[in-house]
Amino acid sequence: MRIISRKALREFWEIYADSQQALQAWYADVKRADWQSPAEIKAVYRNASIVANNRVVFNIKGNKYRLVVAIRYEYRLVYIRFVGTHQEYDKIDVTTI
Repeated sequence: MRIISRKALREFWEIYADSQQALQAWYADVKRADWQSPAEIKAVYRNASIVANNRVVFNIKGNKYRLVVAIRYEYRLVYIRFVGTHQEYDKIDVTTI
């Protein structure tokens, strides 16, 4: 999968250094993936939440942080829409971010 953009992850781990290893591992896994459907994501990331509008919510670092992506399966694209703490996550609308 192509991930757009790694910069958002890097900017986040520069503030929350304890997230760096988990975000880098997620990035490496997704880069190697070739997801064709939400079911394929759930097979690897059982705790991922599939939501409306092709959004997927990943729990990062033991559910300390949340990562929201939009996926275009036909183009193999993963757009990072949000990365933040649970408090920040609670303030967003996952389906429109």
